[in-house]
Amino acid sequence: MLDGISVIAFDIDGTLYSSHRFYLRIIPYFFKNLFFFLKYNKVRKILHRTAPLADFYEYQARLLAEITGSTPEKEKERIKRIVYDGMKPYFEKIRTFDYVEEAFRQIKSAGYRIALLSDFPPEQKGSLWNLTQYCDLILGTESCGALKPSKYPFGILCSKLGVKAEEILYVGNSVRYDVEGSKKAGMKSAFILTSWRKLFNIPLKSADICFSNYRQFLDIVLK
Repeated sequence: MLDGISVIAFDIDGTLYSSHRFYLRIIPYFFKNLFFFLKYNKVRKILHRTAPLADFYEYQARLLAEITGSTPEKEKERIKRIVYDGMKPYFEKIRTFDYVEEAFRQIKSAGYRIALLSDFPPEQKGSLWNLTQYCDLILGTESCGALKPSKYPFGILCSKLGVKAEEILYVGNSVRYDVEGSKKAGMKSAFILTSWRKLFNIPLKSADICFSNYRQFLDIVLK
């Protein structure tokens, strides 16, 4: 087992499944709502740099309303309809990366606790591909009031699990949000290599662990 690690926490989007395959699947839906998503993405970029909020959803709607000239109430409803509810069915047909469930099963059997921490609501993914049975905690950063790379949601993760940051290995696919965010919070980090890094065998030096697939991840963690 990894020295001092008692919890392995995972990002969801792009970490447990291929974000590229998901983007291809939602192309028609994206273009149907193109102008909304272009404005919404501007809001999310601001929110990734924003301090913890007492009401994340209200502030998100207010930022979007400032861009669209609408009201926060209308934009809050539109975000729910297009993003949270509208994208939910597309996750039902998405498959995880190979060996993800096997990795969760073996990690759990080895004595680690497992957690999920995602910038979008985990419940948007339905049953989370049968992975919930292995999880000790499932947490969305929006409900914490701040998106990654803020240290705040990582701190809440620690608090709810009752462990110190250095006891957690956080697994993700984003250098800024997952690797840098978790390390600033005091955690160890594991990075799932992007396609070009795998092709040229270029690890991410800032991550404690780099891996290409979940079989390799298991070999590293359980060796």
